[in-house]
This record gives sequence, structure tokens and C-alpha cells, in this order.
Amino acid sequence: MLELNVDLGDRSYPIFIGSDLFSTPDYFQPYIKGKRVAIVTNETVAPFYLGLIKRTLATYDLSVITLPDGEKYKNLETLNLIFDQLLEERHTRKTTLLALGGGVIGDMTGFAAACYQRGVDFIQVPTTLLSQVDSSVGGKTGVNHALGKNMIGAFYQPNVVIIDTATLGTLPDRELSAGLAEVIKYGLICDKPFYQWLLENIGRLMDRDPEALSYAIHQSCRDKARVVEADEKESGIRAILNLGHTFGHAIETHTGYGDWLHGEAVAAGMVMAADLSCREGNISREEVDELVYLLERVSLPVMPPSGITPDRFLELMAVDKKVLDGQLRLVLLDSVGHAVVSDSFSHQHLMASLEWFCC
Repeated sequence: MLELNVDLGDRSYPIFIGSDLFSTPDYFQPYIKGKRVAIVTNETVAPFYLGLIKRTLATYDLSVITLPDGEKYKNLETLNLIFDQLLEERHTRKTTLLALGGGVIGDMTGFAAACYQRGVDFIQVPTTLLSQVDSSVGGKTGVNHALGKNMIGAFYQPNVVIIDTATLGTLPDRELSAGLAEVIKYGLICDKPFYQWLLENIGRLMDRDPEALSYAIHQSCRDKARVVEADEKESGIRAILNLGHTFGHAIETHTGYGDWLHGEAVAAGMVMAADLSCREGNISREEVDELVYLLERVSLPVMPPSGITPDRFLELMAVDKKVLDGQLRLVLLDSVGHAVVSDSFSHQHLMASLEWFCC
């Protein structure tokens, strides 16, 4: 079992990483302050892990809130299903919410916890690679809107993140690949040695080698924790975690949430960000090609969907959270292993990238 700590003063919390953690009450009990736990999950994850979690937490008064599965349900209407059941069952501020599922469940449960009676405790129990290495860590919670992804939400930290790597054994190949997009991102933005390790070991990750997966999850969580500690509410450096996301969110919004998985959209978005970084003279064309090779090795898209135009990209990117005073800001690479947030890139270079990718 590996352990990390996200150091945020009185909002600090541990991350536990290991196999078969779900069956060990000791990873849960210190972070549940009351006697009631409301487990929020979805109809896909519940048959695999809900029974195990209920047995592990059998000494608590348990409720189960089962939501429909998919990014298209990450909205205010579905969020209200959580509030409806919490209110119907008369849960109080001493209830702890437990998010059992992928990033959609984690984001919505965290947002519900931030809002219900102005804040209750919650625990992240991520079951997909993407949620284990990204969305469960750092306290970003929220829902999508038809006009923009993750535009409604709150920063709200969990009590603990419990990552059971055994869940990856039941993860579909497409979901595994989507999670690896975020893993690759960490190497690109702040950890060049890890990026080199990924180039050498990507086959082991695709083969679900337990040791390689545990190492990749640990490194990803460590890198994210360090960035979050430096900038909890994304007023500065934390924005580098969004490499490829401005392009990727535009793809998700354009195609309709759920058509492309988040990691797939981020993968294409990272290639677009790398291409623009190359046009800006920061990285070489060979380094862009190396990224394309790495993403293709894990069966991720490296181009946006057909039919999206440069003007459509610009329209959707204009509502991105990184837009400041009407000025579009993008996460670009200064070099492989170092990302920056920039609003000084050449508009001509941006249009050249968009036109090339959309042609």
C-alpha cells in the first residue's frame, strides 16, 4: 500500500493506493465522523463494488443513491436526485457522502457535499483510472451545462481518497486508455523523468501490469498533489493541469457529452496544444510526433472529430474557465516536462493550428 498526503492545512487529506483496500474498514473509519453514510454510485459500478463497500461499512447506517451512468447525466437535474434522497431520508450535517465510481460520480458527489446543508463530509472512492489519477484529487467538483463543461461547481476537498487498484481489472479497455491520457499529461506538464518512463513502459500499462499501474497512479497523484498544494483554487499555477483541456472541452461540448470520453478529448486537445507550442517555437516537431506516437500506442485519438470548424472551436473556447477579461488563455508547453499558462501566443499560430486540425 502506498500513501500520499495532500497538504492543505486544515483541509489536508491522505491518498491510499493499493489492491483490495475496499475490504479494509481501517481505510474508511477514521474519516467518517458520524454514524450515517450515503453511498453515491451508478448503475454500472454498483453490481461490482457496492456489496463489498456495504459489507466493509456494515457498522454504519447506510443509504445508497444510484444514478444513471454517463457524462450526459452530469447535470443539475441528476444532481437533484442526490438532494432529493438526502432530504427524503432526513440526512443531517453529520452524514458522510461516499463517491463510489468514476469522475462523473466523484464530481457530482463532491458538489452535492459542498452544497447540502452548506457542507458535509465526503470520501472519494474512484473506480476508473482517470478518476484515480485526476478528478478524485484536488477538490474540483461540479456539473456540466449545455453551454460549457464543468462551468457550475465548487472547490471542496474530500476527507480521504481511497484508490483500490483491483478495480482496474474490470475496467473496459477504452476507459483504461482514457485514463492514460491524464497520466501522460502529468509527464508533459511537470515531470519529464516520468514522461520518459512512460515512453519506455507504456506497453506494461496497456497490459495492466499491477506494479506499473501502481507506480503510474502514485506518480500522477504525487504530481497533482504538489500542484494543488501550491494553488488550491486555480488562481495561478494549478491551471497547468488543464493542458489540452480547453481544446478537449470544446470537443466534448460540440459532440455532446458522452460521445467522446473525457480522456479521449483531452488526448486530441494535448496534441493540438503541443502543435501550437511547436509553432510558437517552444518544442520541436519531433517532440510533437513523439507525443502522437505515445497516444496512438494507447489507442487514443490524436485529431478532433470531423465536422468541427476553427470558428466553432473559438466559439466554444471563449466560455472556458481560463478566459480572463475576455482574453483567451491556453496551457502550452515551454518544453517537455514544463507547462505554462499563456495569453501571449500568436493568434495567427492558433488559427494555423485550428485550420490544420480541422481540415
